[in-house]
Amino acid sequence: MERPGAATLKGNPLTLVGPELKPGDKAPDFECVDNALQTVTLASTGNSVRIFSVVPSLDTPVCDMQTKRFSNELNNLPGVEVYTISMDLPFAQKRWCTAFGVENVKMLSDHRTASFGQAYGTLIKELRIECRAIFVVDKDNVIRHVEYVKEVTDHPNYEAAVAAAKALL
Repeated sequence: MERPGAATLKGNPLTLVGPELKPGDKAPDFECVDNALQTVTLASTGNSVRIFSVVPSLDTPVCDMQTKRFSNELNNLPGVEVYTISMDLPFAQKRWCTAFGVENVKMLSDHRTASFGQAYGTLIKELRIECRAIFVVDKDNVIRHVEYVKEVTDHPNYEAAVAAAKALL
């Protein structure tokens, strides 16, 4: 499934591959790789409240700020797990975390198969990177909050995602 014009980069339209998920949808399974090169699936993320923070690349200013913001928010969200998903290689993700002292956000790389991007509708066809998006998933693997950020260079609504996660605790 392709969604032409579902995202933009500096105003230029991009095609997203995969479905447009909505609150109430069952969270799709996926297969990513963590910093230890181990496979991570939806089931292996456990049954806590989870925020999946999807970014194009940690090497860009908004992605950097988005990941740091969720890392800081975790101090007020006991029982919530945050996963940052990007196409960055696991080595680059680990290097970024070390450089900025981010230890509480779990990094997942979708570089092998783009499984997350295709299942969650965040894969940008033209660039083979992820668009910016936020998914809050409850303990039963039901999506409770979704935000696809239309313009890739814009920030997501952090407050809405945090409020959705808090409401599930």
